[in-house]
Amino acid sequence: MSASLPPIRIAACGGLTAFGDETVTLNALLDGRRALAPMPVLGREGGDPVALALCAGRSYDETSPPDWLPWVRRLAARIPGEGWGSPRRPVFVTSSNFGVGSLYAFRRTGDASHLNYGTPATCVDALATQLGWGPDITAFSHACVSAHLGLLQASRVLAAGFADEALVFTFDFLSPFVAGGFHALKILNAETPAPYQDRPTGSIGLGDGAAFAVLTRARGDFVLSAQSLHNEMHHFTANRADGAGFEACLAPLLPATRGRRLWLKGHGTGTLETGRLEATALARHFPGAPLVSWKGGIGHSLGSSGLVELAIAIAAIRAGRAPGTVGGAAPGFTPEVAFAPFDLAAFDGLLCTSNAFGGAHAALLLSHA
Repeated sequence: MSASLPPIRIAACGGLTAFGDETVTLNALLDGRRALAPMPVLGREGGDPVALALCAGRSYDETSPPDWLPWVRRLAARIPGEGWGSPRRPVFVTSSNFGVGSLYAFRRTGDASHLNYGTPATCVDALATQLGWGPDITAFSHACVSAHLGLLQASRVLAAGFADEALVFTFDFLSPFVAGGFHALKILNAETPAPYQDRPTGSIGLGDGAAFAVLTRARGDFVLSAQSLHNEMHHFTANRADGAGFEACLAPLLPATRGRRLWLKGHGTGTLETGRLEATALARHFPGAPLVSWKGGIGHSLGSSGLVELAIAIAAIRAGRAPGTVGGAAPGFTPEVAFAPFDLAAFDGLLCTSNAFGGAHAALLLSHA
């Protein structure tokens, strides 16, 4: 689905990764650093070492209450304004995980206190209470396009005049349950991710991530000029091999990109088939536009990655320099893959994409106001 909406502005945007906030993360990525480190996939229960990036000092194993709460509170304290969760200032919360690690901990230990965060509903209710939000909250979870879905729905509410401002808040923190699922699929393995690199074996890394964006109709330095989502509904995990889903998602955005000098922030997890399909589709429509992925440095923050990486991208535009594809090296799937940092003075727009299990795709066009 795509949205023919008036441009929606971003009044404020911030993010959090294992490195720190969006500015600290940007500088680390510009230096080519990686927050990913090998850890036992099942935490205290051991298992194979896999590449994970956790916020400093946070326990990977579940605690009650969850020990990611201080990081969420710290990020939420940066959100400007008051009255969030009221009819004219609704909140859209997105995540892949919500409190699924807590649910898993309850099943293993029988400790009922974990259930306070063990489902999306209880998790969001608990957060709303702690952060002082009102009841006008909508939660979305659609794998790795979750944050894009929240941004689009918030934009629709604003465009229809149903709200004055909207807050999109996203968070995904790792647990043995989450990492164990990806490890079972063999895409989270003993190797470290090399996004868009043409190599024999693919692998991903996972990372903690959270972010927010305050959207308005008339205030802010950046504009969501166009947004699109498409779901192939093809397979539990895979895309159509002909890349039709990528094409279908990009098609509604193409008129808005004509004549623009774009750089591309792709999804780029480090898997082979999806990475090749994505890079090929983007190169076909945007020949010469540099394509980057930062998941080789910060890990894949799953449903939150679209907004976490948007916050980093906005910081990059403000700084005038974008990180290259951290963790990867030539040869890339296409000549457009940029492995080194580059200046942004020559560009007037950014296309951000995300892709998810089953052939779900999302893309947005970001412009200066």
